[in-house]
Amino acid sequence: MKKRDGPAGAQPSSGPKSLQFVGVVNGQYESSSSEDDSDSSDSQGGAPRPPRSSSSGSGDDSGGESDLGTPSGGDVRDPGPEAKEEAEPQPGTQGRYELSPRLREACAALQRQLSRPGGVARDSNAARLVAQEWFRVSSQRRSQAEVVAGVLRGLARLGSPLLTHVVNLADDNGNTALHYSVSHGNLAISSLLLDTGVCDVSCQNRAGYSALMLASLASVGQGPEDMAVVRRLFTMGDVNAKASQTGQTALMLAISHGRQNMVAALLECGADVNAQDADGATALMCASEYGRLDTVQLLLSQPGCDPAILDNEGTSALAIALEAEQDEVAALLHAHLSSSQPGSQ
Repeated sequence: MKKRDGPAGAQPSSGPKSLQFVGVVNGQYESSSSEDDSDSSDSQGGAPRPPRSSSSGSGDDSGGESDLGTPSGGDVRDPGPEAKEEAEPQPGTQGRYELSPRLREACAALQRQLSRPGGVARDSNAARLVAQEWFRVSSQRRSQAEVVAGVLRGLARLGSPLLTHVVNLADDNGNTALHYSVSHGNLAISSLLLDTGVCDVSCQNRAGYSALMLASLASVGQGPEDMAVVRRLFTMGDVNAKASQTGQTALMLAISHGRQNMVAALLECGADVNAQDADGATALMCASEYGRLDTVQLLLSQPGCDPAILDNEGTSALAIALEAEQDEVAALLHAHLSSSQPGSQ
């Protein structure tokens, strides 16, 4: 088994960071960093790719690039000076954000389209303006929760069809505002989107990943608030959904990127420890390859965890650990398998 990148036991860097972002160019995903230029070396040398997943991303094994199709700040195009004024605070209403008259008019026109039989939004100036302003307000790395809350209030007042449509708008890469807020670590905005009750947490982007899956890679802050949002996200969608291109689950992603806290949260929320990706690999195989001893112990402690599962090449987690020279993991797996044999003490 070939290592994708980085040392087997590499630990992720500490401190909250946004995920690496990926843009679509001619149908192919190319990577760039979401961090400031001074942080680019950190993010580019980050977490390893999931093992045994040749179908993911562009297939480039150069290392350090994300293959999750996470949204790029560059994908949210500058809407220009007119739109930049749309959701600014109104005079005399400090702390409150209202739709500007121009944006309110566009939203009302879009609501009328959605309220007609079929409820389809046409490609109109109103629809384009609303989409443009929504992504500008909600989906930037420096987007503010207070502004998003004001826009959501205005949308809700104009009608539920409009709110549902706008909250779930996807850009050219298939990313919604929830994809962006999770990827940027703006979990206060993620919470507001979930509060609407109409947010589709399972919508997959063009790379095949949902916001729920991307949340498994989030670096949360020290307080409990961010982790509470992530757990809420895990419970609102199918925690065992598989990425359309690779068959990976959120649990596999969390393990491959060394997010032990997310692994524990996913297991508590019902993640299937025996799920297999498109290559037949399990979460245990992933943890074994990368020498994540604590994760292997946690997975083996789950009821029903089956370390004897074979991938599409007929390889077990133990064989993977041995091939990767993960001696401690291999010893643990061997002991577990031996103790589960009939007649063992």
